Amino acid sequence: MTISIGNTGTNAGTDWNAWQESWDRQQEWYLPDREERFRVMLDMVEALVGPAPRVLDLACGTGSITARLLDRFPGATSTGVDLDPALLAIAEGTFAGDDRVTFVTADLKDPQWAGGLPYDSYDAVLTATALHWLHSDPLADLYGRIAEVVRDGGLFMNADHMIDDSTPRINAAERALRHARMDQAKQNGVVDWAQWWQLAAQDPVLAGPTARRFEIYGEHAEGDTPSAEWHARVLRDKGFAEVRPVWCSPSDTLLLALK
Repeated sequence: MTISIGNTGTNAGTDWNAWQESWDRQQEWYLPDREERFRVMLDMVEALVGPAPRVLDLACGTGSITARLLDRFPGATSTGVDLDPALLAIAEGTFAGDDRVTFVTADLKDPQWAGGLPYDSYDAVLTATALHWLHSDPLADLYGRIAEVVRDGGLFMNADHMIDDSTPRINAAERALRHARMDQAKQNGVVDWAQWWQLAAQDPVLAGPTARRFEIYGEHAEGDTPSAEWHARVLRDKGFAEVRPVWCSPSDTLLLALK
Protein backbone atom coordinates (compact mmCIF):
# COMPACT_ATOMS: atom_id res chain seq x y z
CA MET A 1 0.00 0.00 0.00
CA THR A 2 1.33 3.44 -0.96
CA ILE A 3 -0.30 6.20 1.07
CA SER A 4 1.19 9.32 2.56
CA ILE A 5 -0.07 12.72 3.59
CA GLY A 6 1.74 15.99 3.51
CA ASN A 7 4.43 17.85 1.62
CA THR A 8 6.14 16.44 -1.46
CA GLY A 9 9.13 18.72 -1.20
CA THR A 10 7.75 21.70 -3.12
CA ASN A 11 9.77 24.89 -3.56
CA ALA A 12 8.23 28.12 -2.26
CA GLY A 13 9.98 30.11 -4.98
CA THR A 14 8.23 28.30 -7.84
CA ASP A 15 5.35 30.10 -9.58
CA TRP A 16 2.72 27.47 -8.86
CA ASN A 17 -0.11 29.63 -10.18
CA ALA A 18 1.64 29.76 -13.56
CA TRP A 19 1.87 25.97 -13.60
CA GLN A 20 -1.82 25.74 -12.65
CA GLU A 21 -2.79 28.06 -15.49
CA SER A 22 -0.65 26.19 -18.00
CA TRP A 23 -2.25 22.90 -16.94
CA ASP A 24 -5.72 24.42 -17.37
CA ARG A 25 -4.88 25.70 -20.85
CA GLN A 26 -3.49 22.32 -21.89
CA GLN A 27 -6.59 20.53 -20.60
CA GLU A 28 -8.91 23.00 -22.33
CA TRP A 29 -7.31 22.09 -25.66
CA TYR A 30 -8.86 18.66 -25.23
CA LEU A 31 -11.96 19.86 -23.34
CA PRO A 32 -13.17 23.28 -24.47
CA ASP A 33 -16.27 22.92 -22.27
CA ARG A 34 -14.23 22.07 -19.16
CA GLU A 35 -15.36 25.07 -17.13
CA GLU A 36 -19.01 24.39 -17.94
CA ARG A 37 -18.82 20.89 -16.49
CA PHE A 38 -17.16 22.27 -13.36
CA ARG A 39 -19.94 24.85 -13.01
CA VAL A 40 -22.68 22.23 -13.26
CA MET A 41 -20.78 19.98 -10.86
CA LEU A 42 -20.66 22.70 -8.20
CA ASP A 43 -24.29 23.66 -8.86
CA MET A 44 -25.31 20.13 -7.94
CA VAL A 45 -23.06 20.10 -4.88
CA GLU A 46 -24.79 23.25 -3.64
CA ALA A 47 -28.25 21.91 -4.46
CA LEU A 48 -27.78 18.58 -2.69
CA VAL A 49 -25.33 19.12 0.20
CA GLY A 50 -25.14 22.89 0.62
CA PRO A 51 -22.49 25.63 0.33
CA ALA A 52 -19.99 24.34 2.93
CA PRO A 53 -19.34 20.73 1.93
CA ARG A 54 -16.60 18.34 2.90
CA VAL A 55 -15.30 17.17 -0.48
CA LEU A 56 -13.02 14.39 -1.65
CA ASP A 57 -11.30 15.52 -4.87
CA LEU A 58 -10.57 12.11 -6.38
CA ALA A 59 -7.63 11.75 -8.78
CA CYS A 60 -7.20 15.46 -8.09
CA GLY A 61 -4.19 16.20 -10.30
CA THR A 62 -3.17 19.82 -9.76
CA GLY A 63 -6.32 20.49 -7.72
CA SER A 64 -8.48 21.97 -10.47
CA ILE A 65 -11.75 20.96 -8.79
CA THR A 66 -10.50 22.06 -5.37
CA ALA A 67 -9.58 25.51 -6.71
CA ARG A 68 -13.03 26.07 -8.16
CA LEU A 69 -14.71 24.57 -5.10
CA LEU A 70 -12.99 26.94 -2.66
CA ASP A 71 -13.42 29.95 -4.92
CA ARG A 72 -17.17 29.39 -5.00
CA PHE A 73 -17.62 27.99 -1.47
CA PRO A 74 -15.06 29.53 0.93
CA GLY A 75 -16.47 27.44 3.78
CA ALA A 76 -15.79 24.13 2.04
CA THR A 77 -12.98 21.72 2.88
CA SER A 78 -11.22 19.47 0.39
CA THR A 79 -9.10 16.33 0.47
CA GLY A 80 -7.23 15.78 -2.79
CA VAL A 81 -6.12 12.23 -3.62
CA ASP A 82 -3.72 11.30 -6.41
CA LEU A 83 -0.66 9.20 -7.16
CA ASP A 84 1.07 11.54 -9.62
CA PRO A 85 4.01 13.19 -7.79
CA ALA A 86 4.40 16.04 -10.30
CA LEU A 87 0.76 17.09 -10.33
CA LEU A 88 0.60 16.74 -6.55
CA ALA A 89 3.67 18.97 -6.24
CA ILE A 90 1.83 21.68 -8.16
CA ALA A 91 -1.29 21.16 -6.07
CA GLU A 92 0.58 21.33 -2.77
CA GLY A 93 2.51 24.38 -3.88
CA THR A 94 -0.69 26.12 -4.96
CA PHE A 95 -2.59 25.49 -1.74
CA ALA A 96 0.32 25.73 0.71
CA GLY A 97 -0.85 27.31 3.96
CA ASP A 98 -4.57 26.77 3.26
CA ASP A 99 -5.83 24.67 6.17
CA ARG A 100 -9.03 23.84 4.27
CA VAL A 101 -7.04 21.55 1.96
CA THR A 102 -5.22 18.26 2.56
CA PHE A 103 -3.49 16.11 -0.05
CA VAL A 104 -3.09 12.35 0.13
CA THR A 105 -0.79 10.29 -2.07
CA ALA A 106 -2.57 7.01 -2.80
CA ASP A 107 -3.03 4.46 -5.56
CA LEU A 108 -6.77 4.14 -6.30
CA LYS A 109 -6.21 0.58 -7.50
CA ASP A 110 -5.07 -0.32 -3.97
CA PRO A 111 -8.09 -1.67 -2.02
CA GLN A 112 -6.82 0.16 1.08
CA TRP A 113 -6.44 3.62 -0.49
CA ALA A 114 -9.20 5.17 1.64
CA GLY A 115 -7.36 4.22 4.83
CA GLY A 116 -5.17 7.33 4.52
CA LEU A 117 -8.02 9.81 4.31
CA PRO A 118 -8.34 12.35 7.13
CA TYR A 119 -12.12 11.83 7.40
CA ASP A 120 -14.27 8.72 7.52
CA SER A 121 -16.97 10.16 5.27
CA TYR A 122 -17.57 12.98 2.80
CA ASP A 123 -20.55 15.02 1.62
CA ALA A 124 -19.33 14.78 -1.96
CA VAL A 125 -16.73 12.86 -3.94
CA LEU A 126 -15.86 14.64 -7.20
CA THR A 127 -13.66 13.65 -10.12
CA ALA A 128 -13.19 14.82 -13.69
CA THR A 129 -11.42 13.41 -16.74
CA ALA A 130 -9.35 10.99 -14.69
CA LEU A 131 -10.95 7.58 -14.15
CA HIS A 132 -10.90 6.63 -17.84
CA TRP A 133 -7.38 5.32 -17.23
CA LEU A 134 -8.95 2.43 -15.29
CA HIS A 135 -10.33 -0.67 -16.96
CA SER A 136 -13.91 -1.66 -16.19
CA ASP A 137 -13.31 -4.26 -13.46
CA PRO A 138 -11.02 -2.11 -11.26
CA LEU A 139 -13.28 0.89 -11.90
CA ALA A 140 -16.29 -1.07 -10.64
CA ASP A 141 -14.29 -2.03 -7.54
CA LEU A 142 -13.35 1.62 -7.04
CA TYR A 143 -17.01 2.65 -7.27
CA GLY A 144 -17.77 0.29 -4.39
CA ARG A 145 -15.09 1.90 -2.24
CA ILE A 146 -16.31 5.37 -3.15
CA ALA A 147 -19.79 4.37 -1.97
CA GLU A 148 -18.27 3.50 1.40
CA VAL A 149 -16.86 7.00 1.97
CA VAL A 150 -19.91 8.97 0.76
CA ARG A 151 -22.26 9.69 3.67
CA ASP A 152 -25.96 8.86 3.42
CA GLY A 153 -27.53 11.67 1.42
CA GLY A 154 -24.14 12.55 -0.05
CA LEU A 155 -23.12 12.34 -3.69
CA PHE A 156 -20.52 11.21 -6.17
CA MET A 157 -19.95 12.91 -9.52
CA ASN A 158 -17.74 11.75 -12.36
CA ALA A 159 -17.22 13.90 -15.46
CA ASP A 160 -15.38 11.82 -18.03
CA HIS A 161 -15.28 10.24 -21.48
CA MET A 162 -18.32 7.94 -21.67
CA ILE A 163 -18.72 6.58 -25.18
CA ASP A 164 -21.91 5.11 -26.61
CA ASP A 165 -20.71 2.40 -29.00
CA SER A 166 -24.20 2.03 -30.48
CA THR A 167 -23.75 5.29 -32.47
CA PRO A 168 -20.54 4.76 -34.48
CA ARG A 169 -21.29 7.28 -37.25
CA ILE A 170 -22.20 10.02 -34.78
CA ASN A 171 -19.08 9.24 -32.75
CA ALA A 172 -16.83 9.37 -35.81
CA ALA A 173 -18.27 12.65 -37.06
CA GLU A 174 -17.94 14.31 -33.66
CA ARG A 175 -14.40 13.07 -33.23
CA ALA A 176 -13.37 14.30 -36.69
CA LEU A 177 -14.71 17.81 -36.03
CA ARG A 178 -13.19 17.96 -32.55
CA HIS A 179 -9.77 16.88 -33.82
CA ALA A 180 -9.88 19.33 -36.72
CA ARG A 181 -10.44 22.14 -34.22
CA MET A 182 -7.66 20.81 -32.01
CA ASP A 183 -5.28 20.71 -34.97
CA GLN A 184 -6.07 24.33 -35.76
CA ALA A 185 -5.48 25.36 -32.16
CA LYS A 186 -2.20 23.46 -32.17
CA GLN A 187 -1.08 25.44 -35.21
CA ASN A 188 -1.87 28.57 -33.20
CA GLY A 189 0.57 27.55 -30.49
CA VAL A 190 -1.45 25.53 -27.99
CA VAL A 191 0.66 23.19 -25.84
CA ASP A 192 -0.57 19.60 -25.85
CA TRP A 193 -0.19 16.83 -23.23
CA ALA A 194 3.22 15.60 -24.39
CA GLN A 195 4.66 19.10 -24.76
CA TRP A 196 3.40 20.11 -21.32
CA TRP A 197 5.20 17.18 -19.74
CA GLN A 198 8.38 18.04 -21.65
CA LEU A 199 8.24 21.51 -20.10
CA ALA A 200 7.68 20.05 -16.64
CA ALA A 201 10.68 17.77 -17.08
CA GLN A 202 12.85 20.83 -17.80
CA ASP A 203 11.77 22.68 -14.65
CA PRO A 204 14.34 22.38 -11.83
CA VAL A 205 11.68 21.73 -9.20
CA LEU A 206 9.36 19.49 -11.22
CA ALA A 207 12.01 17.45 -13.04
CA GLY A 208 12.36 14.86 -10.28
CA PRO A 209 8.63 14.42 -9.63
CA THR A 210 8.01 14.25 -13.39
CA ALA A 211 10.57 11.46 -13.80
CA ARG A 212 8.90 9.54 -10.96
CA ARG A 213 5.53 10.14 -12.58
CA PHE A 214 6.62 8.42 -15.79
CA GLU A 215 8.09 5.54 -13.81
CA ILE A 216 4.61 5.02 -12.33
CA TYR A 217 2.38 5.55 -15.36
CA GLY A 218 4.51 5.32 -18.46
CA GLU A 219 3.63 7.65 -21.32
CA HIS A 220 -0.12 7.63 -20.80
CA ALA A 221 -2.43 5.23 -18.98
CA GLU A 222 -5.27 3.95 -21.14
CA GLY A 223 -8.31 2.24 -19.67
CA ASP A 224 -11.89 1.76 -20.85
CA THR A 225 -14.54 4.35 -21.76
CA PRO A 226 -17.83 2.52 -21.19
CA SER A 227 -21.17 4.24 -21.70
CA ALA A 228 -22.95 6.41 -19.15
CA GLU A 229 -25.49 3.59 -18.81
CA TRP A 230 -22.73 1.22 -17.71
CA HIS A 231 -21.49 3.69 -15.09
CA ALA A 232 -25.03 4.28 -13.80
CA ARG A 233 -25.78 0.57 -13.53
CA VAL A 234 -22.57 -0.18 -11.63
CA LEU A 235 -23.04 2.75 -9.25
CA ARG A 236 -26.55 1.54 -8.40
CA ASP A 237 -25.20 -1.96 -7.83
CA LYS A 238 -22.58 -0.51 -5.47
CA GLY A 239 -25.14 1.22 -3.24
CA PHE A 240 -26.19 4.54 -4.74
CA ALA A 241 -29.95 5.15 -4.72
CA GLU A 242 -30.29 7.54 -7.66
CA VAL A 243 -27.95 7.93 -10.64
CA ARG A 244 -28.29 9.96 -13.82
CA PRO A 245 -26.44 12.36 -16.11
CA VAL A 246 -26.75 16.04 -15.18
CA TRP A 247 -24.66 17.35 -18.09
CA CYS A 248 -23.23 15.94 -21.29
CA SER A 249 -21.33 16.86 -24.44
CA PRO A 250 -21.10 14.70 -27.58
CA SER A 251 -18.26 12.67 -26.02
CA ASP A 252 -18.38 13.27 -22.25
CA THR A 253 -20.92 12.94 -19.45
CA LEU A 254 -21.19 14.31 -15.93
CA LEU A 255 -22.88 11.53 -13.99
CA LEU A 256 -24.34 12.19 -10.55
CA ALA A 257 -24.92 9.39 -8.04
CA LEU A 258 -26.88 10.16 -4.84
CA LYS A 259 -26.56 7.85 -1.87
